[in-house]
Amino acid sequence: MSTILVTGGTGYIGSHACVELIESGYDVIVMDNLYNSTEASLGRIEQITGIRPKFYKTDLLDEEGLKKIFAENSIDAVIHFAGYKAVGESVAKPLLYYENNIKGSINLYAAMKEAGVKRIVFSSSATVYGDPVRVPISEDFDVHTTNPYGTTKLMNEMILSDIAAADPEWSVLLLRYFNPIGAHPSGLLGEVPNGVPNNLVPYIARVASGQLEYLRVWGNDYPTVDGTGVRDYIHVVDLAKGHISAVAYALEHNGVEKINLGTGNGYSVLQVLHAYEKACGKELPYKIMERRPGDIASCYADTAKAEKLLGWKAQYGIDEMCRDSWNFTLKNPNGIE
Repeated sequence: MSTILVTGGTGYIGSHACVELIESGYDVIVMDNLYNSTEASLGRIEQITGIRPKFYKTDLLDEEGLKKIFAENSIDAVIHFAGYKAVGESVAKPLLYYENNIKGSINLYAAMKEAGVKRIVFSSSATVYGDPVRVPISEDFDVHTTNPYGTTKLMNEMILSDIAAADPEWSVLLLRYFNPIGAHPSGLLGEVPNGVPNNLVPYIARVASGQLEYLRVWGNDYPTVDGTGVRDYIHVVDLAKGHISAVAYALEHNGVEKINLGTGNGYSVLQVLHAYEKACGKELPYKIMERRPGDIASCYADTAKAEKLLGWKAQYGIDEMCRDSWNFTLKNPNGIE
């Protein structure tokens, strides 16, 4: 079976992808600098699958460390998750994001080229669509970003597309994620944000566990079902399975494909909150705040291409996403240790 290098493989989405890869029979090598994750994730992957992935504590900015990984292993394809990912931080520290997410990625692509590894699945984002003119969002929409984080995703898409244009033997899958939430049903893997969470569901989880007093809802006067912002939330296990389908496709086809990974359904902030109340069995306090600048009313995916090209479709609904998030929160009050 093929060997897959997973950059950022101890992180939230990366660790779930490692589980699905191993359970699908792939050999997995994980590379991570542990900036925003923990090596303990590898033990959790082993608990679920019975196999502990080979691990390199290496940074993408370490060119020699990257070359070593490719020299010591026969790698068939790469799934590239590694990168800084906080929108607000990217606005405050753009140089940090460009150096890490662009320079680091270029180092990875150069190491791949030198080793003759020409198959990559890249972790992109729906942020490349900016404020869409309509929903659902399909892959042929114009792309334009509103923050440095999104710009690094779009620049990586452009770099990889140019590499594949110069060498038609490359296979590049650019997966544009919508909003991953939830956790592995075992309760062994899930999202552990540093500090106060930026994202909705980890924030609700902290309210449910008593660590935060109430949820702040940014605006309730949008043209949506209940006035609160609507997003396409996707279970992280569904998202991980999408990568398995993408790797299988990349191993058999050349060229570049841009593919949305979402459910095709939008859920409002209050709908997510009420689903979480159902999961944890109690009412959760919230306060309506002023709209945040830059927020958009509604954003969800057209998922037809993923289904047609990869044979992949999300299976879980919002109730399962919140159930698994709460299960992980209960079992891991101090995160993954």
